[in-house]
Amino acid sequence: MDIQKKININIRKILEQSRYIAVAGLSDSPIKPSNQVSRYMQDMGYRIIPVNPKYDHILGEKCYTDLRSVPVAIDIVNIFRNPDHVYPIVEQAVALRPRAIWMQSGVINESAARLAIEHGIDVIMDRCIMIEHLRYF
Repeated sequence: MDIQKKININIRKILEQSRYIAVAGLSDSPIKPSNQVSRYMQDMGYRIIPVNPKYDHILGEKCYTDLRSVPVAIDIVNIFRNPDHVYPIVEQAVALRPRAIWMQSGVINESAARLAIEHGIDVIMDRCIMIEHLRYF
């Protein structure tokens, strides 16, 4: 499988058809990119679901320890983690069947991308969801 042909597809459609974004690695610090990007997406009408075991609440939303704990259907899993920590997050996500796995700028993990694609989940890798949203909308 040519992984490059399977990633970074249908970005506009994914953003248009999604409302719930689980953010793995979301920080409560307003100066961190994960917080800034998630706040922007929240301001644009998306429901942000923080996933970080260090916090109880971020951006006014209950924070979950892992994806398995999230009680609502997730459209996008947005990952702000070191590439070495991505695969286990995608393993959890596969069971939840989100529309897409989104690995932020600088986050590249081809084996995790392959796992998602094999389970019919779109993958966007090494791109910022906020920049892509600004580009299309």
